[in-house]
Amino acid sequence: MTTPFQQQQPPQPPRTIRKLIVEVVDARNLLPKDGQGSSSPYVVADFDGQRKRTSTRYRELSPVWNEALEFIVSDPENMEFEELEIEVYNDKKFGNGSGRKNHFLGRVKLYGTQFSRRGDEGLVYYTLEKKSVFSWIRGEIGLKIYYFDELMEEDRPPQQPEEEPQQQNTEHDKTKPPGVVVVEEGRVFEVPGPMEHCVPEVPHPHSPRVVVVEESPPPVVQVPQDQPMPDMAGPPVTEMQYPPEVRKMQAGRIPGGERVKFLKRPSGDYSPKVISGKPSGVESERVHPYELVEPMPYLFVRIVKARGLAPNESPYVKIRGSSHLLRSKPAIYRPNEPNDSPEWNQVFALGHKADTASTILEISVWDSPNEQFLGGVCFDLSDVPVRDPPDSPLAPQWYHLEGGAAEQNSGRVSGDIQLSVWIGTQADDAFPEAWISDVPDVAHTRSKVYQSPKLWYLRVTIIEAQDLNIPPNLPPLTAPEIRIKVQLGFQSARTRRGCMNNHSLSIHWNEDLLFVAGEPLEDSMILLAEDRTTKEAVLLGHIVIPLTSIEQRIDERHVASKWFTLEGGSGGGPYCGRVHLRVCLEGGYHVLDEAAHVCSDFRATAKQLWKPTIGILELGILGARGLLPMKPKGAGKGSTDAYCVAKYGKKWVRTRTITDCFDPRWNEQYTWQVYDPCTVLTIGVFDNWRMFADASEERPDCRIGKVRIRVSTLESNKVYTNSYPLLVLLRTGLKKMGEIELAVRFVCPSLLPDTCAIYGQPLLPKMHYIRPLGLVQQEALRGAATKMVAQWLARSEPPLGHEVVRYMLDADSHAWSMRKSKSNWFRIVAVLAWAVGLAKWLDDIRRWRKPVTTVLVHILYLVLVWYPDLIVPTGFLYVVLIGIWYYRFRPRIPAGMDTRLSQAETVDPDELDEEFDTMPSSKPPDIIRIRYDRLRMLAARVQTVLGDFATQGERVQALVSWRDPRATKIFIGVCTVITVIMYVVPPKMVAVALGFYYLRHPMFRDPMPSSTLNFFRRLPSLSDRLM
Repeated sequence: MTTPFQQQQPPQPPRTIRKLIVEVVDARNLLPKDGQGSSSPYVVADFDGQRKRTSTRYRELSPVWNEALEFIVSDPENMEFEELEIEVYNDKKFGNGSGRKNHFLGRVKLYGTQFSRRGDEGLVYYTLEKKSVFSWIRGEIGLKIYYFDELMEEDRPPQQPEEEPQQQNTEHDKTKPPGVVVVEEGRVFEVPGPMEHCVPEVPHPHSPRVVVVEESPPPVVQVPQDQPMPDMAGPPVTEMQYPPEVRKMQAGRIPGGERVKFLKRPSGDYSPKVISGKPSGVESERVHPYELVEPMPYLFVRIVKARGLAPNESPYVKIRGSSHLLRSKPAIYRPNEPNDSPEWNQVFALGHKADTASTILEISVWDSPNEQFLGGVCFDLSDVPVRDPPDSPLAPQWYHLEGGAAEQNSGRVSGDIQLSVWIGTQADDAFPEAWISDVPDVAHTRSKVYQSPKLWYLRVTIIEAQDLNIPPNLPPLTAPEIRIKVQLGFQSARTRRGCMNNHSLSIHWNEDLLFVAGEPLEDSMILLAEDRTTKEAVLLGHIVIPLTSIEQRIDERHVASKWFTLEGGSGGGPYCGRVHLRVCLEGGYHVLDEAAHVCSDFRATAKQLWKPTIGILELGILGARGLLPMKPKGAGKGSTDAYCVAKYGKKWVRTRTITDCFDPRWNEQYTWQVYDPCTVLTIGVFDNWRMFADASEERPDCRIGKVRIRVSTLESNKVYTNSYPLLVLLRTGLKKMGEIELAVRFVCPSLLPDTCAIYGQPLLPKMHYIRPLGLVQQEALRGAATKMVAQWLARSEPPLGHEVVRYMLDADSHAWSMRKSKSNWFRIVAVLAWAVGLAKWLDDIRRWRKPVTTVLVHILYLVLVWYPDLIVPTGFLYVVLIGIWYYRFRPRIPAGMDTRLSQAETVDPDELDEEFDTMPSSKPPDIIRIRYDRLRMLAARVQTVLGDFATQGERVQALVSWRDPRATKIFIGVCTVITVIMYVVPPKMVAVALGFYYLRHPMFRDPMPSSTLNFFRRLPSLSDRLM
């Protein structure tokens, strides 16, 4: 028996209008095209079907406009996919009148991902591009592009009788113009007068008020490039619309109720395998948000609140299903609400099977102190509705609490409870925050999506210092050793010794120091001036500079330097000198927090420099098989509480923890936006130990294995469903921990111009090539960035442990390892294998081991010599044929970890122990001496190889250096004879003679080395001068 709940019509949300402002500031070094050595430029902006232009600047090659062009964004949710085109023209009206049309001076194309919210914008200079190959364009244009939102709040007049005509309201509103309220960073301004030109027409009879809301810069990091999953926040977001050829992609969805067939194989097989399953028989153009994983049915129960309960102290809700019994958290009470109206606002997800014997769901309310029954409701599961993710959330309803006859008569059961019950899957919006029946109610077991902090490079240029309080009692001819130390959080750096100017008594450095700063920019930079002339450093003063006061730049433009006054020196006076600094936050760099060879993102820090997305990467984490026990359980048994972490770009995802299971099934799907296909997706599996630790206890999670998938190796719109081995390298050797099953798809238009153009663009942002960072400096900054990301994610709930972040980011990839050195050596050998194979093939040809092939090579050589124009096209044709031939052997699935390439199968135990050793070493001196001697032997071999390379190069130089006068005379004489022959004999005849001589039959060969090789080996080198 239920009581219907009469809901009032919820108020309509205010309409929002987004405006885009394009502020055209100036242009530089434009091309003169008016026939008089100048140009009269103007700018035309085209966005979302709206076209606007600036005024014309008469005969200026570096014009200044400072004009703002305003556009209305018709679809704010898809603004990042809109294109803004800026074109510069020369106005023919101000020329000599000979031109028939306005001359084109250049254009710039930008996308919505490069737009900033008002308050975060900056002046960016874009290089003008050509319209066609034959265009002659030069110069750049400076733009400020930002957007803001307007909220249209309608003023609802008091209700009037229906018989009154609506024309009276219309006339009354016309006489009363709407007010405009501008809210900006907490300040409210009222602007009188109508603003009909700012908003589109609204089909309502009443004039709306327009409220412009300007958001201040957020205190936390927001990375807008990754859209939240439909199951992570709110209603589903409309997906990006691709062309029809993209939507009709290969379907890889596994039908409900079908388990994945697992291929049995020996434990020593470390290669990925394809998971077999029944293909989906129905093709749909619509991309379902959870089509890569198996649908897992759940019974969802949302408990909202209750009213009119019997007297109680602390009520709670108990949910009983066929095989589940869950209990809610204690109720809460709103202020000024009666005590009989508790609230829970909690969602439960119970594993549901259609063939269960029990079809009754019991929901009851109890009083916790004395376990008193307060009433309950029963549901027949056959009548529970089924909800798919595109549907709106099911509205909760009021149900009357019932009980037994004795309880009803005694008054212990009364009131109503508001709840909703439905059947869904893991794609439901309520699933991430629900209490799941197969996951314990611990914060460390929930599935979450994380965002890495927005990182900046902080550049501090220390120019000079003046008026420092240097002690006068220095020894004769002793210059003071003044150094500047800069601290930012846990990072610190010190300058070299300053150079003192005797005329002005100032100390100069002109040295750059780089640090990593993360948003929100709450820290302060501390600068210390130290006198290190003596053994003990003496503090001469310090400066504290908040990061929020430091200027940000996104290009190589000049930043003005400033003088800062030192405070708190050892002299005790109020004035301790001053320091000349140039400080800025670099937004044009990409702050590396991953190893360069496995990086998942190359975008710059500044959003204005981001390129548009080229596709979407979808990952379905199906589950794992055959995991090994990671923790003891008792009675000689073990258990594993596994969860999975995936990282791509700034977005991290974490699945829920499946407790005490060696074959966990997650079936969770996530998406990322792809800006560059030459990036790597990293997936790691860990065993959860933090769920058993106390609040004050730190128990790191154990790694189970890791898989990397390079996005560029994935074919467009194809689903890869594979099983990858989870491998871990321990001190005892390589160990297989199990296997993980993944489904991956890269949704991208195949071979479109934008996608192909990515391969011709620089990998890193522009600033990395204009002002490159040193290798050692970049590695140190990467270590600081990794530590900052780990600290940021450790503050989340549930936290991502420091050990998880370091393992996913390969923080120790630069450490020394004999195994890695061998692996890199064999990689070099494999790269040069083609040259060795070519040399062996030529040797077989010239030795006539295959006479037919040798004769064909003779004929081909004659043709190429007689028709030299065919040499280059024949070479390219040969490359094409090789590519077509190797197409048969292309990799069918994305490769995982290669144990043979990593030299992990044959690694020596002592080498592994050295690889896992700390820095500095913690081993006894005897072991360190043995390892040092082994390293010396390896270095001796490398030294010999390097010496041989140097010897060959010095012998080439000795041909004309007259170090061996006789050899040089012979070489010059031979060159003279060759010169005369080449002038007399046709070059084709010479080429044929040389080719046939090289390919002559073995019966005409001498087994001893040739005279040319003997002559070269006798040339002197500089090795005899080495001590």
